[in-house]
Amino acid sequence: MIVSRIQVRLHSVLSMMKRYVYINDNELSEDLYCDNCISNRKYTILNFLPKNLWEQFSRFMNQYFLLIACLQLWSLITPVNPASTWGPLIFIFAVSATKEAWDDYNRYLSDKQANEKEIKAQDIHVGNIVWLRENDEVPCDLVVLGTSDPQGICYIEGVIECPGPDKDIRRFDANMRLFPPFIDNDLCPLTINNTLLQSCYLRNTEWACGVAVYTGNETKLGMSRGIPEPKLTAMDAMIDKLTGAIFLFQIVVVLVLGISGNVWKDSEARKQWYVQYPYEGPWYELLVIPLRFELLCSIMIPISIKVSLDLVKSLYAKFIDWDEEMYDFETKTAPHATNTAISEDLGQVEYILTDKTGTLTENKMIFRRCCINGVYYGNDNGDALKDVELLNAVMGNNPDVIRFLTVMAICNTVIPMRSKTGGITYKAQSQDEDALVHAAANLHMVFVNKNANILEVNFNASILKYEILDTLEFTSDRKRMSVVVRDFQNGKILLLTKGADEAIFPYAHSGRQIRTFVEAVEQYSQLGLRTLCLAWRELKEDEYYEWSSMFKEANSTLVDREWRLAEVCQRLEHDLEILGVTAIEDRLQDGVPETIETLRKAGINFWMLTGDKQNTAIQIALLCNFISPEPKGQLLLINGKTEDEVARNLERVLLTMRITTAEPKDVAFVVDGWALEIALKHYGKAFTELAILSRTAICCRVTPSQKAQLVELLKSCDYRTLAIGDGGNDVRMIQQADIGVGISGREGMQAARAADYSIGSIAGTSLFNSVSLMAYNVFYTSVPVLVSMLDKDLSEKTVMQNPQIIFYCQAGRLLNPSTFAGCINVYAYEKSEMEEVAMVALSGCIWLQAFVVTIETNSFTILQHLAIWGNLVAFYIINCLVSAIPASGMYTIMFRLCKQSSYWMAMFLIVVVGMGPVLALKYFRYTFRSSAINKLQQAERLGRPIVTLGTAEPYPRPTDKEVASLSITQPRNRNSVYEPLLSDSPTATRRSLGSATPFDLFQSTSRLSSNYSRNCKNN
Repeated sequence: MIVSRIQVRLHSVLSMMKRYVYINDNELSEDLYCDNCISNRKYTILNFLPKNLWEQFSRFMNQYFLLIACLQLWSLITPVNPASTWGPLIFIFAVSATKEAWDDYNRYLSDKQANEKEIKAQDIHVGNIVWLRENDEVPCDLVVLGTSDPQGICYIEGVIECPGPDKDIRRFDANMRLFPPFIDNDLCPLTINNTLLQSCYLRNTEWACGVAVYTGNETKLGMSRGIPEPKLTAMDAMIDKLTGAIFLFQIVVVLVLGISGNVWKDSEARKQWYVQYPYEGPWYELLVIPLRFELLCSIMIPISIKVSLDLVKSLYAKFIDWDEEMYDFETKTAPHATNTAISEDLGQVEYILTDKTGTLTENKMIFRRCCINGVYYGNDNGDALKDVELLNAVMGNNPDVIRFLTVMAICNTVIPMRSKTGGITYKAQSQDEDALVHAAANLHMVFVNKNANILEVNFNASILKYEILDTLEFTSDRKRMSVVVRDFQNGKILLLTKGADEAIFPYAHSGRQIRTFVEAVEQYSQLGLRTLCLAWRELKEDEYYEWSSMFKEANSTLVDREWRLAEVCQRLEHDLEILGVTAIEDRLQDGVPETIETLRKAGINFWMLTGDKQNTAIQIALLCNFISPEPKGQLLLINGKTEDEVARNLERVLLTMRITTAEPKDVAFVVDGWALEIALKHYGKAFTELAILSRTAICCRVTPSQKAQLVELLKSCDYRTLAIGDGGNDVRMIQQADIGVGISGREGMQAARAADYSIGSIAGTSLFNSVSLMAYNVFYTSVPVLVSMLDKDLSEKTVMQNPQIIFYCQAGRLLNPSTFAGCINVYAYEKSEMEEVAMVALSGCIWLQAFVVTIETNSFTILQHLAIWGNLVAFYIINCLVSAIPASGMYTIMFRLCKQSSYWMAMFLIVVVGMGPVLALKYFRYTFRSSAINKLQQAERLGRPIVTLGTAEPYPRPTDKEVASLSITQPRNRNSVYEPLLSDSPTATRRSLGSATPFDLFQSTSRLSSNYSRNCKNN
């Protein structure tokens, strides 16, 4: 890549909405706009410490630790050396800061690599001309001036008038004036199609040159890149709440003990000569005893929990990067966890919102069938290209077929490329256009050349020429594209149009019968094929030139250009003659139906958000196992283009949903883009209730913004959402979801880059000395937790055979206030109540901890054994070393203790007494309250066969949001604590585990009992 250092003169206006770039001028411009140094760094050397500390202390847990550490600085109240808290606190925050610094340093290295390539990208400034060779990466946002294509004329003098930097990758409304002026004025409108955006690659073109208009972090990618806002996981939120609850409990304890202590001090302590309390003290004397108790109770929240969680999350993310089973050999893409802080949320996903094309399907389009002037082709053999009747019509120059093929061949933005061997390849912006042009070529209508605005088509050895006068580009709102061409054979001006049926049929000629085409669209959609309608009409010279002046004016405006263009285009796209309908197949990706079926069994709900037609989306959903066919499944349609129609449909669907909730039926609703927009705008509460009641939804003809709205809707109901897509139109949805997954697909890397994952005491004396307390907080309690990440409740095989087990992970069933309270009741035996007694107590805690971790571990590895028992051995080694130091305050203590048999008997008794409640609780759970996980674990350990679990519905969760319907009453209150995994209720008869008897874990595949209800929040 070579940068021509032709300096340019730039004119900066006061309004930040515009910038003027003068091409081929020699005056410098470095001071007007930023340079092209890319920076993705979160910190700088100056702001790292304050910014990082601010982020860390925004968490309540960290604020608590800081409060305790500050209180320990008051020598009057602290029972221990302040180093026992400040040491671990500084260490833990240093670890977190080091992790952040390391991540930011890696971003710096990535930036440096991008900035210091062969061409020194950081030296580019706005207005420089940049030359690119094939396969070069585009270093900044460029307006293309010329390419190696024959029609790629290069202009090197002029001025570009463009808007200020923004992050909209779909729009670039600008104008270019050329010097010297050309015929028909010198003003050339520029759109996003005239640009090369940063980080794209130049393909299928030998060279290209362009002028830099946005550089550095002002490029469209740089404006949208930023630093993602931190996502708070369910576990983080729960731990913060639990920390707050423990703190409130501490306050209660401190108040009770503090008041009691002050009362005792005033009533009894002053009477005792040995206490030596003064009769008069400072004003804060009443605070001394309570604050001492607060410091003594601070061990309730181990300070090591923060660093343990951070390290475990990072390691889980690396496991994803190292997962060979997720490697895509076809694209040579490895999985990558961009966000290392939300790994645990992957096991709590309740809703998956997915794009269709390129995600569920391969995005490889194959032309299959067509209907031309009422005649169906390809219905017999499933391949219109081999239909003898169609081939005969082509050879016989059937005028209807010729016009149809002409629109297929040239109504597009495809560029034909001739190879050295003489073959023709096509460069297409979309897979649909590529499929249509190839199909036309196979039917002898070969698009052979494009020279500037002149198109050449070879039909049956005859060259047909057309001149492109104007291109009416496709937008997600118009859902169609058109070209205006002049036919050199007869001089006529023609409008050629293709698009979605709802964007074509309403503009058909009033006297034209279109019933056959409507039936064709319905038939092809029922087969899961993508349909496009083709049309044309002949334009009069006066009509075209009058419209052309309006089009040129709208095309050159810098304000509301898209809206004005759509209005002008509609003035021309009317009275169309419908030529026919094409049907294109987009095959499902391998393993998609099986994967979705397994995830649905796991209680994960699926929503398909697609821009395709309703019937096409429904058929793909059926093929993907999104929904079951009749009679087991039922689809409820929500259509309409008025508020009244949508209201009636929405009320009908809501009523049906409520009635069928208790029935063994797979119910889903289908909504199109028009109805969805009305429902979200006018009937948001009713639609929210529908979303809560439905496991499956198919949303058709939706825009990127609507996709993001639906994600936000489910998040507002406190569901954990995962969005997955592969294209730029999925970026907003991916960024909005709790977890975003991007696929490196045929539509580029935008989704993958935007995603979280891409696929690639009153006296105030402390029982323990400061050294032991510090070691306990930092080392002894953290190592077993870190290595426990290798533990598995069940093997991968068992989980895949019984995906319903994932229900337990959803909504924090394994970590909630109830389970946390159970842990406190059991493990309170660890904290029993100077130096030898303290060491005995601390030793007992370490021994008890080792056995508790052992009994709670389900699958052992060498690392886990080393962590558990190595931690115990390290405890004695460290304390023996400290006991050998005379000034340590523990001199000879450990040596004396180890020689006493009573010490070891105490350890034995502590373990027996402490493990008693643990073992009793586990026995009770496995025997009388055995969950599905417990039963599967027993089956694995005993080697017994396991009955495959039937289909179950997810359990409901309560909500704080009020959900109102339109005119029907709210459903009755539903059970908010239901475990679908327990086919046997706590009162049911326990099943025997006879020899070779399979474990019967769940009820059959029928929908779960009336105890089950879908999630309806705060009904």
